[in-house]
Amino acid sequence: MKHIFWLTVCAALLTTACRVTPESSKMIRQVDFTDVAIDDGFWSVQLKKHKEAVLPACIAQIEDSTGRMQNFINASARKGQHSGIFFDDSDVYKALEGMAYSLAVNPDPALEAKADEWIGHIAGAQLDDGYINTYYTLTGLDRRWTDMDRHEMYCAGHLIEAGVAYYKATGKRTLLDVGQRMADYMMTVFGPDKRHWVPGHEEIELALVKLYGVTGQEKYLDFAYWLLEERGHGYGSKGPDGGVWSTEYYQDAVPVKELADISGHAVRCMYLYCGMADVAALVPWTGYVDALHRLWDDVVLRNMYITGGIGSSAHNEGFTEDYDLPNLEAYCETCASVGMVLWNHRMNQFTGDSKYADVMERAMYNGVISGVSLKGDTFFYVNPLESEGTHHRQRWYGTACCPSQISRFLPSVGNYVYGVSDDAVWVNLFIGGTAEFATEGGGKPVRITQETDYPWDGKVTITVEGGRNTGKELRIRIPGWCREWTVSVNGSAVNPRIETGYAVIPRWKSGDEIVLDMDMPVEMVSADPRVTADAGKRAVRRGPLVYCAEETDNPDFSSLSLSPDTEFSVEKAPDMLGGIDVIRATDAGHGMTFIPYFLWDNRSPGRMLVWLPYRPDKQI
Repeated sequence: MKHIFWLTVCAALLTTACRVTPESSKMIRQVDFTDVAIDDGFWSVQLKKHKEAVLPACIAQIEDSTGRMQNFINASARKGQHSGIFFDDSDVYKALEGMAYSLAVNPDPALEAKADEWIGHIAGAQLDDGYINTYYTLTGLDRRWTDMDRHEMYCAGHLIEAGVAYYKATGKRTLLDVGQRMADYMMTVFGPDKRHWVPGHEEIELALVKLYGVTGQEKYLDFAYWLLEERGHGYGSKGPDGGVWSTEYYQDAVPVKELADISGHAVRCMYLYCGMADVAALVPWTGYVDALHRLWDDVVLRNMYITGGIGSSAHNEGFTEDYDLPNLEAYCETCASVGMVLWNHRMNQFTGDSKYADVMERAMYNGVISGVSLKGDTFFYVNPLESEGTHHRQRWYGTACCPSQISRFLPSVGNYVYGVSDDAVWVNLFIGGTAEFATEGGGKPVRITQETDYPWDGKVTITVEGGRNTGKELRIRIPGWCREWTVSVNGSAVNPRIETGYAVIPRWKSGDEIVLDMDMPVEMVSADPRVTADAGKRAVRRGPLVYCAEETDNPDFSSLSLSPDTEFSVEKAPDMLGGIDVIRATDAGHGMTFIPYFLWDNRSPGRMLVWLPYRPDKQI
């Protein structure tokens, strides 16, 4: 009777409450990456690599090497075999999303034609009732929706995200319509007074909110909320032959608004928290935001690596117990680091607190881009903080979520640079280029130009144009790693107030030039003493970058150590790893070389360390 009562109340609320708040309750609105033209020595290289290597690598694997596209061709014909794993459709959708984001800022007729070809096969694979999943179409439709961990809704979520992205980039609706039809079909099977369902791998929840955003149809927001509320009530099941449903692994132990501790699979957690945040922004009475704050404390303060990576265990691709952060065995899936960017970006939008942007930046510069090689054609699934010389990037994986994840993250990195609120324009990341966007405050659009050699240098010149009569402040993030900094406006030093980690420039006019100059020394960092894996060790960091020692630079690798007497220097190395700042260290006459962590394993195979032994009593 309790569950029947809950469903009745929930159904009544869903018919009215979501319609009470048409505006998002987020403090900060995202400036879309399509309004941000990136032009700097760091991220422009990443974007060029994406276009010339990452996307072609994903396309080649999907078409020629793995059978993923052939699955859609076979499903369109309603005959043939399915190859690969039951969730492989999602890799095609994520690669398509990456293609869409690339097209949005770099029109390319050949790439668009390839995307259209793929979309034709996908549309052909959709059944008359709206269902689409090549695994079940080719292996037996009688088994669909029998196992909540078979990723049917996960694949549908990535389909919807790709459809929204491609529609926004090209104006073409075919893929969006396929995703919308799948959503409509699922809503005939699941929902109040229908079947219960707890998606084993979250993703559909945030995708449905995107579908609501582009269509304006609130039924998709309602469905996202309903799916979130299904968790923690005993509905999860792996089906009659699927084994035991672990409530912790699947984030199904308690209702989501009661969550306080992260558990289970790291990527699934990230997508869940993003979905909760997206729904909470539009349905403010959920209680989700309070839960997200509790979860953030647990993730960041007790379960996050110095690289911004999360997930310490290969056993569950996720979490064990607080402060269990081994280095050699660290999992730190690339997808989970991308998830940290997505989630922390949303948390920053809710609060305007720089601590979330700090974690977002940390994950971006360390845990995410480490997932792709310098050339862009090989990928890490797992990102350990120590290696014995046997861990290397691969061209592809049987479970290839990480390469396709990188393909959609890199071209959309401009999403995280700027934000706009009712009273301010926010500068969250220091990336060279120009952004032009409306502020909804009247007058001209704001045009912001950044010039910087970040992350190698801490000086950022910001020029603001337009925006007359907006009355908005300019808020510039002071990173948590930064101890000393100065700000000047048109050449005159100022002493701005700091609010939630942002330097506030209260009055500015078109043409103003603001210079933020951040001191960027090399630092030795110690871990929380409860992290036993790092006891008696130190890591090396400079600005947002975590550094590591590779055996190829340090032949006496086994004897590497740090002490209070270690002296560091920074050296420009234009011919090393595409051009970097390398850190040299000397201690008792011994020299050491450190490179940015994200670039390790791009040269000769060998051992690697982030955390080095520390000898507090060592003297020169």
